[in-house]
Amino acid sequence: MVGMNSTDYIYLLNKPYAINDRQFRELEPILEKYPYFQSARVLQLKHLYNLDSYQYNDALKKTAAYTHDRSVLFDFITTTQFTTIDNTLYDRKVAELLNMEVIDSEIVVIPVAVDPLQQSLLATIEKSGEVEKVEPQPAEALELGKPLPFNTEEKHSFQEWLQLSRFQPIERKEIPAATAPRENGDARSKKLELIDKFIETNPKIPAISKDSTPTAIAMESPDKSYLMTETLAKVYLEQKKYPRAIQAYEILILKYPEKSSFFADRIEEIKKLQQNNP
Repeated sequence: MVGMNSTDYIYLLNKPYAINDRQFRELEPILEKYPYFQSARVLQLKHLYNLDSYQYNDALKKTAAYTHDRSVLFDFITTTQFTTIDNTLYDRKVAELLNMEVIDSEIVVIPVAVDPLQQSLLATIEKSGEVEKVEPQPAEALELGKPLPFNTEEKHSFQEWLQLSRFQPIERKEIPAATAPRENGDARSKKLELIDKFIETNPKIPAISKDSTPTAIAMESPDKSYLMTETLAKVYLEQKKYPRAIQAYEILILKYPEKSSFFADRIEEIKKLQQNNP
């Protein structure tokens, strides 16, 4: 392997939470050469998850695109092996600090020079009560870009995320008459014969009587509100499907009334986001 030996790689496969920035970069040339190297791609995905990176959600789509069986990928990203972050280093440092022997202590006060002009301005603001609170932007309040927290019961949400957020219309080019392939004479005559036969028979659709029980032509779509989760609402939000995201949070208000104020705030932030990004 380029830039990484097999021993380090096997170690990371057993402990994917231990991957660091250097190893993350060393995987890049490997994936450029072998884009379907799924374990290496998953290791990169794990590192982005550890960092709480905004790149994680898009990387998840890319990893799914190179994965033969996406159910295996889903099972892995919802395991504790993937979602657990290595805290051993943190715990060790805390233990060292707690076990540190303190011989004596002294409180040191460092005098801070105060600018008279600054002090005067602060006093004026306090008296007038004009201290303005900085309101977070909608994108910040909605935590856009945060890794989507899928769990084992959210296969539907996972599938929704892997779908394209927008469908592009297919542009069909018309074939010029001069270059259009000509139909075989026998095939064309058969088509014309079928059309003439249809016109002669003049088939009609029988009228349905009022007393007859109508068949289920258009079945009502079953209630799928049970599939709604906070993650799925966030999926719609990340895909910029704002109306669906609002509808999702409205369903969540009914499902979890104890969190209704939180979901209502989210709806208001989405509406602000819609105004800024029509």
